[in-house]
Amino acid sequence: QVQLVESGGGSVQAGGSLRLSCAASGDTYRRYCMGWFRQAPGKEREGVALIGGGSTHYTDSVKGRFTISQDNAKNTLYLQMDSLKPEDTAMYYCAAVRSGGACYWGPSMYNYWGQGTQVTVSS
Repeated sequence: QVQLVESGGGSVQAGGSLRLSCAASGDTYRRYCMGWFRQAPGKEREGVALIGGGSTHYTDSVKGRFTISQDNAKNTLYLQMDSLKPEDTAMYYCAAVRSGGACYWGPSMYNYWGQGTQVTVSS
């Protein structure tokens, strides 16, 4: 069992930056694929960035603007978001699934989720 808690969301103007954090607790001894997902009102949840097996992956809409990273010593996952756009507005969630290194874009593959943190980008 793993518990995930996001923080760092807020309201910013277009072009601004935010850094989201996801603190993990519980059984953190095993290897996981971890990811950031987002969901805007009326839209399906989508994968934003993944990290696992020594690799990172980004959805096309955030490439070059977002950076996913993790601090294993602190059991914390991060999402640095730069050059934010209004279309980035959504509830952002961190998620994890046990993995030997493979990662997945589909939200249904993840069995551990945080409560979400709201990101609002105004024009």
